[in-house]
Amino acid sequence: MSRSIDIAIPDLSGKLAVITGASDGIGFVIATRLVEAGAEVIMPVRNPAKGEKAADRIRGLVPGAKITTRALDLSSLDSVAALADRLVSEGRPIDILINNAGVMTPPSHQVTKDGFELQFGTNHLGHFALTQGLLPLLREGKARVTHQTSIAARSGAINWDDLNWENGYDARKAYSQSKIAVGLFARELDARSKAAGWDITSNLAHPGISPTNLLSAQPGMGRQKDTGSVRLIRALSRMGILVGTVDTAALPALLAATGPDSQGSRFYGPEGRGNLGGAPTRQELWAPLRNMDDAGRLWEASERLVGVRFPA
Repeated sequence: MSRSIDIAIPDLSGKLAVITGASDGIGFVIATRLVEAGAEVIMPVRNPAKGEKAADRIRGLVPGAKITTRALDLSSLDSVAALADRLVSEGRPIDILINNAGVMTPPSHQVTKDGFELQFGTNHLGHFALTQGLLPLLREGKARVTHQTSIAARSGAINWDDLNWENGYDARKAYSQSKIAVGLFARELDARSKAAGWDITSNLAHPGISPTNLLSAQPGMGRQKDTGSVRLIRALSRMGILVGTVDTAALPALLAATGPDSQGSRFYGPEGRGNLGGAPTRQELWAPLRNMDDAGRLWEASERLVGVRFPA
């Protein structure tokens, strides 16, 4: 990894971190850096073979790495509950949770196994249910929870009258909604933790723009070839123009999750032009993420949809 843009990560020996979406891309970099800092890392993955291959790569990069995989499909509430139940039964307090996994702009309206619009269900509701299920371990670990939002949350809105986009599906607007939801959940979790004394710190980050696989060919999601956008992003990244690399895009979440001065409800992202790339720094919340009434409304809607409730 190029160290021309980097941050110092404190010693994490003895800490346990759980990172979703760590089998490739930004999540893989985050997992590697946390393991390098001494943390034990759990990678919940949808594809076990891909997850084990990624874990083996990290073991090759970091001798003595403490890293394991668990099964998780964020588009299935049963799978989310099974992972949470397994980790709670293992009883190890969690120090860091990074809700990083996501899907982006399937070309047609698709739903999760529970009938939610795929992006809203995976990016937000799956992580909402996972965080709720892991709450006892997060409280024991006095955890920092970092939520990975997106530059797509800079504009747009929650489609309150049709959260699942059953009428007039718009892939980009639905993606924007899902990432606004991620940010609002991050802020509401921090507020409720403070009010209830959960001892959890919740903040949010965004990676800017980098050449990840989100916009690449994904036949299982109905995208048969790479989008023009991802081809352009790859070219710009190679030339060092405007956007970041996968390595630099991982830094805002790492800063949010491990920075000694990183605090709850704060927002971290790249400082470069348009916040598309560059070194990570604290940023002002985008307009769709500021309204705490929206955050509370989303929380209550999410509890109804997934059928789980956080303690009062």
